[in-house]
Amino acid sequence: MGTVSAEEPTRTGVLYRTVRVDGLNIFYREAGPRDAPTILLLHGLPSSSRMFEPLLARLSDRFHLVAPDYPGFGHSDWPDPGKFAYTFDNLARIIDHFTAAVGIPRYGLYMQDYGGPVGFRLAMAHPERVRGLIIQNAVAHDVGLGPAWATRRAYWADRAAHEAALRANLLSLEAARTRHVGGDPNPERYDPDLWTDEYAFLTKPGQAQIQADLFYDYRSNVASYPKWQAWLRETRPRLLVLWGKYDRSFTIEEPEAYRRDVPGAAVHVLDGGHFALDTAADRIAALVAEFMGSSRSAPQGYRAIGPGVPRMICDSCSCHPNRP
Repeated sequence: MGTVSAEEPTRTGVLYRTVRVDGLNIFYREAGPRDAPTILLLHGLPSSSRMFEPLLARLSDRFHLVAPDYPGFGHSDWPDPGKFAYTFDNLARIIDHFTAAVGIPRYGLYMQDYGGPVGFRLAMAHPERVRGLIIQNAVAHDVGLGPAWATRRAYWADRAAHEAALRANLLSLEAARTRHVGGDPNPERYDPDLWTDEYAFLTKPGQAQIQADLFYDYRSNVASYPKWQAWLRETRPRLLVLWGKYDRSFTIEEPEAYRRDVPGAAVHVLDGGHFALDTAADRIAALVAEFMGSSRSAPQGYRAIGPGVPRMICDSCSCHPNRP
């Protein structure tokens, strides 16, 4: 496990760093003062820490932000699948050891897409380290998996018979575009570089096998949903749910499922897609700042949320009486 230099991130600039973790070079972005509350930003498929640049630009004056790339993603090492098992248990283990290597003993967890299964593993293993959970289009309930998951479930049942269909469903250029634009009626709001850059990454040598292997292990996450739900109900963590309503991978029923598990959760439905930071970065930054700012006086680790009025706020309309 490696160590990092003592150079302090600036309040507005981003440092692009690499640290050695369990024999792998793990790349990460870091911004903001180290004496501020830390937010550990966990990315999704097929993105990398790059997806969090909008938050790094907006929050580094108030928070310490750390965004790693998983093994097999972005600028981290891509070990051969024959020598490194691409499973979510292994990704969580690497990120757990990464937090020790870069010296962040406590943090808020921002979990998007694949960041959900990585983050839940971290939080359940070390609840005392976590100031709160910020879940953005990441699923912990079967109801959150949309129609696209029929092909994916077939792949889990018979990998050999369905791998070609899975790769088209998950790794094609059209799939990359759909992850960003989804059902948004205003596709002109999206920079096409978002998905063409991701597709270029997916077509590099070795990537298809890495991503197919990791997605085959996604079935372990679905099997863990009941355990994650029970943990949420029992511990009642501080919870902020941010949901891009145009997401075609994960359904709009999922945020409400989180609210049933944690009745005190703040839930915001946003005018965005699976990667809601594409179009709602200002709003997300404001909500994260409010949530993390309120956690500064919270006791060590998780605290139980007392009874209160649950909030389900749609940011794109005025239908809810509690909308700010």
